Amino acid sequence: MPGQGLPLHVATLLTGLLECLGFAGVLFGWASLVFVFKTEHYFEELCEPNAGLLGNATGQDDCRAQDERFSLIFTVASFMNNFMTFPTGYIFDRFKTTVARLIAIFLYTCATLIIAFTSAGSAVLLFLAMPMLTVGGILFLITNLQVGNLFGKHRSTIITLYNGAFDSSSAVFLIIKLLYEQGISLRASFIFLSVCSAWHVGRTFLLMPRGQIPYPLPPNYSYGLCSGDSAREKKETAESKMMDLQSQEFLSPKEEIPGPGQLEEPRSFWSYVFSRRFAWHLVWLSVIQLWHYLFIGTLNSLLTNLANDDRALVSSYTNAFAITQFFGVFCAPWNGLLMDRLKQKYQKEAKKTGSSASAAALSSAVPSLALTSLLCLAFALCASVPVLPLQYITFILQVISRSFLYGGNAAFLTLAFPAEHFGKLFGVAMALSAIVSLLQFPIFTLIRGPLQNNPFYVNLTLVLVTLLTFVHPFLLRRECREKGAPPAAP
Repeated sequence: MPGQGLPLHVATLLTGLLECLGFAGVLFGWASLVFVFKTEHYFEELCEPNAGLLGNATGQDDCRAQDERFSLIFTVASFMNNFMTFPTGYIFDRFKTTVARLIAIFLYTCATLIIAFTSAGSAVLLFLAMPMLTVGGILFLITNLQVGNLFGKHRSTIITLYNGAFDSSSAVFLIIKLLYEQGISLRASFIFLSVCSAWHVGRTFLLMPRGQIPYPLPPNYSYGLCSGDSAREKKETAESKMMDLQSQEFLSPKEEIPGPGQLEEPRSFWSYVFSRRFAWHLVWLSVIQLWHYLFIGTLNSLLTNLANDDRALVSSYTNAFAITQFFGVFCAPWNGLLMDRLKQKYQKEAKKTGSSASAAALSSAVPSLALTSLLCLAFALCASVPVLPLQYITFILQVISRSFLYGGNAAFLTLAFPAEHFGKLFGVAMALSAIVSLLQFPIFTLIRGPLQNNPFYVNLTLVLVTLLTFVHPFLLRRECREKGAPPAAP
């Protein structure tokens, strides 16, 4: 059975990686798609002639309203990307993998078909299509994160790898943009994405479980092609829960007072939601995510201003940004590798000293959280400087920071809270951070309006708020030290 299981596990891993890479997070290549939409004259009626200017390369003088409309679409879509993770996480926990994936496929197929048959005259349909596209994509990601459970000690690495692939999928819109410039219509590209749904359906029934992949993985666990009936899968999941209760990875010695991440005294789901640990993690996630959403959603407008309306220059920088996004899949695993190595190291030390194994595992997240905050701070400072060539550095820091953010977020939640609440807690964290992300549109309107395209004071305020994210790893480090875990310097 182990010999038969490994090829299946590898096939599930690789096809899941391809799915996340090609479909899950395409929204974040928005800047490339906006360039195509503008070429196709979407919302061009919102542009107003400005007698004080000679005109720009597009023949329009004042297109602030058009930029605001595109920014609003991205704001709504990115909000739905996060906010809907709570109900989708519940669907995944309650109805398991097959149902969740069929919903994802339905939403994704409908969205790509709507975009394919949308024109400048019906551009308002993007307000419907883009949120559907993102919700379908996040469901693909959620159902694939469990694949990490197949690989035991490398679980954090797999989780961060998949999150990196999610980030890198934004390069799909760059490919669509480049194909468009070579004469392939927008409609043809999105019809192709719709047809790919047949592959998603095949993978759902052949390479994914009907229920969920348990952790720890029970002996001779089978699923997909190798699983004959769902009753056996349920039995193996029950065995896994018994193993989980006996696992030293999550339980501290009996004489310890139970902590938030321990299973000795079961706690309700809401007790974890209202815990200090989860609250500061939410602050950490929300602030860093706001920076990324604001930057991605307004990138086309930013580049247009810095390039003095030179479309060729804007296109070149847009391509550069999208290319750097692709490398997120290579950046994210380093975060997972860091956490896995530190986790193994600290747990070995905990066994020698007799201290809490769960606190030792949790302490491995501290350097990851602190490093992500530091990367975001560097990215924010570069993004705040209105120098066009410097944006190349900004692009690099942005993709590294973002790949660390989402991979670290998922990995932290698996370490800090019980596995049975992962889907719901992941959803709550993303949903609440989505509410904060709604600030991106009023911020953009403030910069374009009263501040007259001068974002200095807004950027300064956001940089200062970014410093709050360092509180989370600091408090977590202190909590781990109080429980006797080895110190993890940020």
